[in-house]
Amino acid sequence: MNTYDYVIVGAGSAGCVLAARLSEDPDVRVAVIEAGGPDIAQEIHVPAAFPQLFKSGLDWDLDSDPEPGIGGRRAYLPRGRMFGGSSSMNAMIYIRGNRADYDGWAAAGATGWGYADVLPYFRRSEDNERGEDEFHGVGGPLTVSDGRSGHPLASAFVRAAEQAGHKANDDFNGESQFGVGRYQVTQRGGLRCSTAVAYLHPALERPNLTVLSSARAHRVVIEDGRATGVELERGGAVEVVRAEREVVLSAGAYESPKLLMLSGIGPAATLSAFGIDVVRDLPVGEGLQDHYMSLLNFRTDVESLIGAASAANAALLQSEGRGPLTSNIGEAGGFFRSRDGLAAPDVQFHAAPVLFHQEGLGAPTEHGFAFGPCVLAPTSRGAVTLRSLRPDAAPRIVHNYLTTAADQDCIVAGVRIALEIAGQRAVADIATGSYGDRPDSDSDADILAWARRSGQTLYHPTSTCAIGSVVDPELRVFDVAGLRVVDASVFPTVPRGNTNAPTIMAAEKAADLIKADNGAEGAGR
Repeated sequence: MNTYDYVIVGAGSAGCVLAARLSEDPDVRVAVIEAGGPDIAQEIHVPAAFPQLFKSGLDWDLDSDPEPGIGGRRAYLPRGRMFGGSSSMNAMIYIRGNRADYDGWAAAGATGWGYADVLPYFRRSEDNERGEDEFHGVGGPLTVSDGRSGHPLASAFVRAAEQAGHKANDDFNGESQFGVGRYQVTQRGGLRCSTAVAYLHPALERPNLTVLSSARAHRVVIEDGRATGVELERGGAVEVVRAEREVVLSAGAYESPKLLMLSGIGPAATLSAFGIDVVRDLPVGEGLQDHYMSLLNFRTDVESLIGAASAANAALLQSEGRGPLTSNIGEAGGFFRSRDGLAAPDVQFHAAPVLFHQEGLGAPTEHGFAFGPCVLAPTSRGAVTLRSLRPDAAPRIVHNYLTTAADQDCIVAGVRIALEIAGQRAVADIATGSYGDRPDSDSDADILAWARRSGQTLYHPTSTCAIGSVVDPELRVFDVAGLRVVDASVFPTVPRGNTNAPTIMAAEKAADLIKADNGAEGAGR
């Protein structure tokens, strides 16, 4: 039986950070259990190629149950299954969220998670090519850079939004989120800088760090109220890896709650229905939040990204780290209010210099571009629960997208903003027509009906093991010693923006909390 000080489940966005930070101490032994394998596929590292990972063996390829708010459709939910997790197949957009998100967490009882508390961890993780200031850091593991594609179709969206009266913003992570502009990205030299690239690979040379790849975690082993290890299956054999100090679940907002429930930690009624002995009755899996997005697609005669994978562009990427293959697809966007009087944005836009439809699965066969809104501060809540006692069974997932009047009003207002931008000269001059479905009329009812039938996830699930309900502010599972959850599932609410940077921040902070609890001084404390 293998024994370590710390056993981390998941070598994803949070797990890679924890593996690197905890193994900085040569006197501790760290193991990471990862269901996937090394991030060696070329499509992982070439930014514009990430949609090719969808539905592949590197994708958990989840689906929701029928979603009542979007006509009973099942939502396709891609999640990375390789070193780096979803940071190895996302759009690389570096957004932290809004100051109001974190101050709201702290005000609701998440002590130590206010904006002033978390900003040092964002800065510590970051190596921003623009340099250091009060909001940004340099010298951290994660390279943050300006996009090198600069595609004219993305620029057209920005110009059109400015023509519609929205201000330019060159730093959505600075003083204010409001406005339109280009996103900074987690890229290094034009290639993806996942948490595997930034954190895990440099740490793999350490003799005290072990990664158990192609290993599926079955459950947390709990003895006398304490987590003592993880049962896993690897190479057809089931074994237990023991943890002398802590087990840390970093398997994501869908898988971490599933593992807790399989371990006897969750809603007592659910566990009992599956015949699972109840270790702790906690609302695990409840409170699921996500960003729901609807995109308008346009035809154009302007060269889009469909021809990006040429030999010349591949050579340009390899030799100079620039060109169309560096595109993160969602190159530009912005943050807006759906109505007057809001102190923080509730709508976010993404703009892509290529057609993006059918939940990202529709192969573009002609030149086009896309942009549209997401519901940034959703009031809808869903749940993750068990489907089976088998550890290899996907969980049941229902987000309840657009099931509240507030979210319905928000998406309608967001689509109206998109239509207004689409009517500006910068878009009208290059759009040769609509691609795909459009609202049947200008009425709120028809716009909402279109959003329900056309929308998709923005890939930002959170809050299924939230601070205050499942874990305490130090991310320790209530009433279970030696067990933490460290990933986006602990967020009390989904941040206003893309969730990869906040997940990395949370893992940086958690590393300090773990070190402090186990007698080692954290670098940020």
